[in-house]
Amino acid sequence: MHDITDLEAQGIPGMFVASDEFVEAAAAQGEALGFKPAICFVKHPIQDRSDDEIRALADGAFEEILSQIVAD
Repeated sequence: MHDITDLEAQGIPGMFVASDEFVEAAAAQGEALGFKPAICFVKHPIQDRSDDEIRALADGAFEEILSQIVAD
């Protein structure tokens, strides 16, 4: 969250991708920083997935990520 906050402060569009386990934590961190970044949540867990499963998660999130990065 701090990295995205810093990027946005420099005029560089950014967002982060996290698993849906961290929805509440991301909201709390954003509130603490006074910042509401673009976020894409994917299904949890991530760490135990195969390469093919990770690729499928990325493919499924790609359009959302792209649309948030290029949004005004």
